Amino acid sequence: MSKEMNNFTFGRTFFLMGFSDIRETQILHSVLFLLIYLAALMGNLLIMTLIIKDHRLHTPMYFFLKNLSFLDLCLISITVPKSITNSLMNCNTISFLGCVCQVFFFFLLATTEVALLTVMSYDRYVAICHPLRYEVKMSNEVCVQMAVSSWVNGGLNAILHTACTFSVPMCGSPEVHQFFCDVPQLLSLACSYNIGELVIIGLSLVLDSGCFVFIDISYIHIFSTVLRMPSKEGKSKAFFSTCLPHLIVVTLFLSSGFFAYLRPLPKSPSPLDLLVSVFYTVMPPTLNPFIYSLRNKDMKMALRELQISR
Repeated sequence: MSKEMNNFTFGRTFFLMGFSDIRETQILHSVLFLLIYLAALMGNLLIMTLIIKDHRLHTPMYFFLKNLSFLDLCLISITVPKSITNSLMNCNTISFLGCVCQVFFFFLLATTEVALLTVMSYDRYVAICHPLRYEVKMSNEVCVQMAVSSWVNGGLNAILHTACTFSVPMCGSPEVHQFFCDVPQLLSLACSYNIGELVIIGLSLVLDSGCFVFIDISYIHIFSTVLRMPSKEGKSKAFFSTCLPHLIVVTLFLSSGFFAYLRPLPKSPSPLDLLVSVFYTVMPPTLNPFIYSLRNKDMKMALRELQISR
């Protein structure tokens, strides 16, 4: 393994951190990640299929949920298949170009997901707190504009992060102490402080914090409105079936991401870093289909009708 990387080129290779050096544990990790990946794949594809086929689900809420499922499907595909392959082959390597692609698509999808989750909280706020103005405020045109804006925001953020991360020469051992090319670990390989990327990370965290505050404020208004509802069934349907699961996903996704990017990196590889990264790369795409369909009567009805039609 080369110990000097004064200037990475396309021919260089990064060495990713595996979950274990023991062969049996590597195989166990591969099987576990494969099961998780297949569950996320089938769950998100099922949600997308149900929403596309059932015309009753052609509403703003399910339009955004379909976009979220597509994002989750792509997000987990950026990291997990490569990790499975590396463990099975007992070769934890990734090319320079592959690493660049992982960084770009991770930020594209993760940033778009944060924006989309914020939009979804606004959708629920309008639906519950201002139901009479819902059709006007959340028209098809407005929904498309919000979705497109989320993707554009994600694309710009991904370009900035990728360009800044790889703009500084990297020195020392090309070992990334993570199971995928994550920016904090890549920054630790830089020959000097990457001021540009640190500024971009700071701005991204500020924007993400703003989104989190907006989501919290939306749910405070939603919860206060739900408490004034006379019907207990209405309270359960309005809050616990759609809003509470959304809040759980947002909190899990953002809190683990904040921890990973704000925590000073240890001098030696830490299992905690691997565990935390799983919470913002693997768990949300896997849990979203179950959380959104577990107590959702419309999704259950659409699934039953799909089974009957077959």
